[in-house]
Amino acid sequence: MIIASLNTGLPRNETFFGKEIFTGICKQPAKGPLHLGTLGFENDGVGDLKHHGGNDKAVCVYSLDHYPFWENILGMKLSVAAFGENLTISHIDENDICIGDIFQFGTALVQVSQPRQPCRTLAARYGRDDLIKLVADSGRTGFYFRVLKEGNAEQGASLLLKEKDPRAVSVSFANRTYHHDRKNGEAIEKVLAVPALSASWQKSFQDLKKNAL
Repeated sequence: MIIASLNTGLPRNETFFGKEIFTGICKQPAKGPLHLGTLGFENDGVGDLKHHGGNDKAVCVYSLDHYPFWENILGMKLSVAAFGENLTISHIDENDICIGDIFQFGTALVQVSQPRQPCRTLAARYGRDDLIKLVADSGRTGFYFRVLKEGNAEQGASLLLKEKDPRAVSVSFANRTYHHDRKNGEAIEKVLAVPALSASWQKSFQDLKKNAL
């Protein structure tokens, strides 16, 4: 698991298919080591603070291996950081990554907190109203890290697994439960049992639990 690209960008007004949005989704590769703090990388930010950013979503991660799939779906060659991710990582998959897993890259220590939820800004960027559903249905969502220990990192660094969460709730499992198996009380409880689950997903799954009863 290698960081193929470390991407940052401050929010600004972007125009997608005639629609102007204030967003930080259009990130660019960063040169040299960057500092990673508890709220994310230096020179990086988000436009929608209600749905993005914060301690639980400090770093957005996406697999480089998913790019060919989306290039086929979208009918275009994708640019770097096509999904607005901070880290584009090779040889990583949502089936193998579990909520609560702890990784090191550079001198930073991070923990998986939740799957990434596709948003309207991503759909607007590619002019596809169906992209939110396509991403959710595909399971190729990416995920977020919270920062346990601040540090420095750069492109080319390895993502090293330091501790596997013993509950083994994969990002894929959480995605399937949230998007497709919303009445499965046992699955909901399994996800809620992970202490590392982000506050926003705890709330979402508590709501699912009430509706599943």
